[in-house]
Amino acid sequence: MRVVVILKTAEGGRWIVPQVEELRRRGNEVTVVLPAGPGRLREQLYRAGVPMIDSPFRFRFRPTLATAMQLWSLRRLLRRLRPDVVHYHHYHAALAVRLSLLGLDVVRVFMVPGPLFLESAPIRTAERLLTRLDDLVIAGSTHTADLYRSIGRRGKTLAAVPYGVDTRLFRPPDAATRSAARRRLGLPADVFVAVMVAYVYAPKSLVHRGTGIKGHDVLLAAWRSFARDCPRSRLILVGGGWDTSGEEHRRDLLRRFDVTADPTVDWFAGVIDVRQYYAAADVSVSPSRSENHGAALEAGACGVPSVVSDAGGLPETVNRDSGWVVPTGDVEALAAALRGAHAEFRSGRLARRSPAAREHIQRRFDSGDCARVVADLVETIGGRQPAPRRHLTLTTAL
Repeated sequence: MRVVVILKTAEGGRWIVPQVEELRRRGNEVTVVLPAGPGRLREQLYRAGVPMIDSPFRFRFRPTLATAMQLWSLRRLLRRLRPDVVHYHHYHAALAVRLSLLGLDVVRVFMVPGPLFLESAPIRTAERLLTRLDDLVIAGSTHTADLYRSIGRRGKTLAAVPYGVDTRLFRPPDAATRSAARRRLGLPADVFVAVMVAYVYAPKSLVHRGTGIKGHDVLLAAWRSFARDCPRSRLILVGGGWDTSGEEHRRDLLRRFDVTADPTVDWFAGVIDVRQYYAAADVSVSPSRSENHGAALEAGACGVPSVVSDAGGLPETVNRDSGWVVPTGDVEALAAALRGAHAEFRSGRLARRSPAAREHIQRRFDSGDCARVVADLVETIGGRQPAPRRHLTLTTAL
């Protein structure tokens, strides 16, 4: 079976690699279409030997002749590739594929990496109609699947499958690795360490206007309150701006919260391998205003308990034994959760959450298991019968 995978980025979206590798392992011919230019996703696909083609469409929707010509070029490219299935991720890619394939007999599969676009009322209204052009929607979380069900998507044309996390790559550190990680960061053993791993995105115009969606501002405000009571603590923020505007927003946060003058806060940008920070951490924090599963999967796989907001799919990443859920945007509730985690750290009880965090992620979010379910769905909708397996527990038809 010929499968074309389309994304709007060559940098992010590395979570597609297990899916691509699984489809190829089964003998399918997979080509990935990406925007031109370098990026970590392109590098990873290149190392895996996956064929790639630069997209003629730049994934910017403006009412211009150039946009129409780019969409026409994408249509010509897809007709030349003659796919049995086009599998697309991100909303801009979905719009581009839907328009480019109008009138063509090609199976369309939209996998949704996050619910942000559905949190805009105008987009949600439009999506109620546009999603009819998809043969199958695979929501990246149960939360996102529920949003699609609320706009009329039903039955076997909707499934919920996480993108997941590589639980072999992200795993709990041994004692020596943890000690070395803390030593490199100048963290004594008795210092409570919270980590937040996330790119910084500039505020959007259609949703959560004026605030960054990852909630860095919420955490920094909560940390001020928390650190006054618990001074032997350290907050480590990992991640730079996603783009130029994201980096400008990060610098604004640095100024607004006077981060450089706060000895309890460190912010590291440009990090490639985040595992050393999880190895040093006692708790991970994901205070997003909109999210699929985010960094809580990596943290949990590393055995780090999480404090998450109740936004999107984040509550799915923890249970009562592995973490805390707080109301989105609630500074005091987040500070209180940090105090609770700190009290458990001091008493020695926090470490008991580590096996529960790891087990929860392994059972529900292993990327290899998730990729196999996605491959089953793609092959089935494309008309190829997947090999039978005894267990198929990660997917939910709605």
